[in-house]
Amino acid sequence: MAIPRMRTAQGVLDIIKADDPDTAVTLRHIRRLINTGKVPVTSVGTKKLVDADRVIEYIAAGDAPTESVPGSVRKVKP
Repeated sequence: MAIPRMRTAQGVLDIIKADDPDTAVTLRHIRRLINTGKVPVTSVGTKKLVDADRVIEYIAAGDAPTESVPGSVRKVKP
């Protein structure tokens, strides 16, 4: 069993940039994935650690499209 590469958001970005220096992935995007719970997080003190490989897999797979709920848009007043 391989040991997961647990990193902070900046650490994950550093790994991605080492593989692809011209990546369009930003620190803000990785932090958003962490804060919205789209990738599993392990809290260690005040740090939030994630498995770098799982974050990279999530980004490579792409977000699932969100379904729009009928009637969720409010009517515009004339």
